[in-house]
Amino acid sequence: MSYVDGFVIPIRKKNLKVYRTMAQWGKKAWMKYGALDYKECVGDDMKNSMGVMTFPKLLKLKSGETAVFAYIVFRSRKHRDSVNKKVMSDPAMNDPEMMKKMPFDMKRMVYGGFNVIVEA
Repeated sequence: MSYVDGFVIPIRKKNLKVYRTMAQWGKKAWMKYGALDYKECVGDDMKNSMGVMTFPKLLKLKSGETAVFAYIVFRSRKHRDSVNKKVMSDPAMNDPEMMKKMPFDMKRMVYGGFNVIVEA
């Protein structure tokens, strides 16, 4: 079975254009270093009643914010660790200017690694 890194980010809607540019760079980097799939998705239907907790409630979204839900697929955790090490060693990832231009608050990002238990 595969391994997935998943994350959810609260982001101001006015920053989505800048975020998308950054996400496109991320897609190129992770795929270049071996990720199997890479998706970044912006919130659309987030006030549904299918669960007890909604993304806006979980992330404590403020007025003018939405959520980005994203995931990267790998062959295994070992493969994920190898790919992520290469991505983090990429000179562009260590550009202080890029970190200053981050279009979201990193302290509010939710992240985790997941073993896939069902796959199509």
